[in-house]
Amino acid sequence: QLKALALDKERMISVFHNRRWDSDFLTIQALLKKGTLGRMTGFESRFDRFRPEVRDRWREKATPGGGIWYDLGPHLLDQACELFGTPNAILLELGVRRDEAKADDDFLALLEYDGCRVSLSAGTLVAEPTPRYRIHGTKGSYIKYGLDPQEDRLKAGETPSSAWGEDSPGTLTLREGEGEDAPLVRHDHPTLPGDYLAYYRGVSAAIRDKAPLPVDIDDALRCMALLEAGLDSHRQRRWIPLKHHL
Repeated sequence: QLKALALDKERMISVFHNRRWDSDFLTIQALLKKGTLGRMTGFESRFDRFRPEVRDRWREKATPGGGIWYDLGPHLLDQACELFGTPNAILLELGVRRDEAKADDDFLALLEYDGCRVSLSAGTLVAEPTPRYRIHGTKGSYIKYGLDPQEDRLKAGETPSSAWGEDSPGTLTLREGEGEDAPLVRHDHPTLPGDYLAYYRGVSAAIRDKAPLPVDIDDALRCMALLEAGLDSHRQRRWIPLKHHL
């Protein structure tokens, strides 16, 4: 309805999928573009927190749009689609783990791609740090702990500066040399700076210079279709092919 309204009024419409400009995600995009890890075989993205108390806010209530799947699912789904395109099918498991929780506060989603397994998950009772990303390919693996720092810096009242978006390094493990006996070498890999301002620069360029929007409305609609297909999967307890949803 919003897309149709924008077209009717000759207005632009976009969605703030800010996690496309997270430091670690930009780094992963660069690694895949360069082919550092070879052909992708496994991609795991987690968004874990330790929040055992259920708070009185809309996203933790059993109301339309409530629950962790609607809260964090869109970010992880959009990132997966940006990297690998639309999956062939989705399998979702939702959980209500905390005492007195009314809405889902834990999920595990599997996305089916040709030759690659994508696992997306989030939980609210995870006290021990887990990898934000764990990626495997035919040439090696990449692991990254910790969340992009931009949101916390904004909440603290900071203003973007020259050091904005800087993050801790990830770990890259690659085979050094040729042959099965070549050793695996593990080393720190620098993380590219995050840049949420890129979204706003993109909106400005779209308005002033008729450039493409940084996030197209059809990308958001694809994400919404994946969210609903995931709920169908959870209810029916089976894989849901996506050709009927998109």
